[in-house]
Amino acid sequence: MSCRVVVLLSGRGSNLRAIVEAQLPIDIVAVISNRPQAAALTYARACGLPVVVLDHTEHPDRTTFDALLAEKIEQHRPDLVVLAGYMRILGPAFIARFEGRLLNIHPALLPMFPGLKTHERALAEGVKIHGCTVHFVTIDLDHGPIVVQAAVPVRADDTLDTLAARVLAQEHRIYPQAIRWFAEGRLVNLHGRVNLKDDPASQSVLSPGI
Repeated sequence: MSCRVVVLLSGRGSNLRAIVEAQLPIDIVAVISNRPQAAALTYARACGLPVVVLDHTEHPDRTTFDALLAEKIEQHRPDLVVLAGYMRILGPAFIARFEGRLLNIHPALLPMFPGLKTHERALAEGVKIHGCTVHFVTIDLDHGPIVVQAAVPVRADDTLDTLAARVLAQEHRIYPQAIRWFAEGRLVNLHGRVNLKDDPASQSVLSPGI
C-alpha cells in the first residue's frame, strides 16, 4: 500500500513539483493551501491532485484555524504530512497531533539560521557553506530531528538570488529522498536522532550539493 501524503503549501509549489516528478511510492491524497491564490494550486489541479483551500484570513485566530486544518487533514487519513513552503507557524496542539509524521524543508543548515531570511543572514554572516535541511517538525521552531541536509558553497560573488537558487536546487533533490525513506519505512528516530534503517552507521545524512 502506498504511503498516503498530504502536502501543505502557501506559494509557488516548486517543492510539490519536485515531489510529484520524483515518482515516489506515495499517494498524494490532498494538497492544502492557506492562500487561495497560491500558484501551486494551478499545478496541483493540472496534475489531478485533490485540492483544498483553507484561507487563514477567514478565521479569528491561529488556534481555531489550526484545529480546522487538522480536521481537514485527518479526513484524508495521511501517513505523512509534508510542509512544502507552508508559510505559517503551526501551534503546539497541531504539532502534537501529527508529530512523527510531519516533515518540513528549511533553507539553511540547521541549527544555523532558523526562521526567516536565511540566505540574507548567511551572506551577512559571511559563512562559507550554506544549504538546506529536511527535519521532523516539533514545537521547537526549526529544531526538530534532522533527516537529511545538503550543503552548497557560498561563493564570493553570490547574491541573494544566486545563493537562493542554488539552495533551492538542493531542496528539490533531498526532499523527495527524505519522503521516499519515510514511505519505505527506513527512518528511525532514536532519542531525537534520525537514522536510516539497514544503515547502522548513519546518523543525519549530509548530502553535499554542487
